[in-house]
Amino acid sequence: MRAEAQDHVDTIKAALALLRRFLDWDRAVRRLDELNAKVEDPTLWDNPKAAQDVMRERRRLDEAITATRAIEREMGDTVELIELAEMEGDEALVDDAVAALATLAARAEDDKIKALLAGEADSYDCYIEVHAGAGGTESQDWAEMLQRMYSRWAEKRGMKVELIEYQAGEQAGIKSATMLVKGENAYGYAKTESGVHRLVRISPYDSSARRHTSFSSVWVYPVIDDNIEIEIKESDLKIDTYRASGAGGQHVNTTDSAVRITHMPTGIVVASQIDRSQHKNRATAMGMLKARLYEAELQKREAEASGEYQAKTEIGWGHQIRSYVLQPYQLVKDLRTGVTSTAPGDVLDGALDPFMAAALSQKVTGEKVEVEDID
Repeated sequence: MRAEAQDHVDTIKAALALLRRFLDWDRAVRRLDELNAKVEDPTLWDNPKAAQDVMRERRRLDEAITATRAIEREMGDTVELIELAEMEGDEALVDDAVAALATLAARAEDDKIKALLAGEADSYDCYIEVHAGAGGTESQDWAEMLQRMYSRWAEKRGMKVELIEYQAGEQAGIKSATMLVKGENAYGYAKTESGVHRLVRISPYDSSARRHTSFSSVWVYPVIDDNIEIEIKESDLKIDTYRASGAGGQHVNTTDSAVRITHMPTGIVVASQIDRSQHKNRATAMGMLKARLYEAELQKREAEASGEYQAKTEIGWGHQIRSYVLQPYQLVKDLRTGVTSTAPGDVLDGALDPFMAAALSQKVTGEKVEVEDID
């Protein structure tokens, strides 16, 4: 079999092995049988909420198991076809079968990622916060580049993006921004982007054209609905109003309509200036605070399960999860998974799926990769 075909087969087998491991295959098959039996029970809908939970779990398991079996079957059939075509010397048929394997490999990767997005909040919409690190204009410009990168990624996936909070930089870029991303599995994908991002480039703001290193942080947390109860004491809050900055129209910029809320026990700060109404901005900010506290609890549970805890770190050297080098060479490197791209322009234009997929897979395998940063 051609090396190209074998590469596709290896990719498919790796994706299926991860899927089986994630699902705990034998347990998942037994559980699906149990759920199918429950669906046949006429008393199931006596409790609508419980019934919806059963149907949701059944659909997720059924889709994952059916997809895995279908890919295994199609891979076997296609490999057999290639072997027969090679024996008969039919190169055109081999070419067609290898192309079918390539399509199947892409499908296996896509199904793998969909199955990995089974966390408690993965299907939710999310907030993406970007904060410039130390370094003034350089870091603020980098923060705005990151904001655009995530906007482009979301738009390419058919998601909607709303700018909730925006603080313009002193000369260029932004000090911070918060986006609301609405779409299927928005949080599940974007949660892998939380951390410090490092940029190396020849600065457009340096007349001597020297190379500069800049840092900005990204924080992702899910939008929660009213069914999730988060208790917040009014006495734990510090609420400030201020004049909105950046785009938004004359009225937004001339009234103290923006709201910033500080949760003093945790130090969490959220802000909203999306609306002209201070009351609406306060309601939005409270929703963001509840989402941040909920996300912190999810992280705590995950940390307890894995035996480690990684808090939000300072924005600087030694804490970055990914480096983007634009000069003198071009390379983007993820320091958690080792995934690289030699096309930083594409990455900054939203081509983030390979990085997200690798980070999601790593959460399942638990494998730590020794990765050296780039200069």
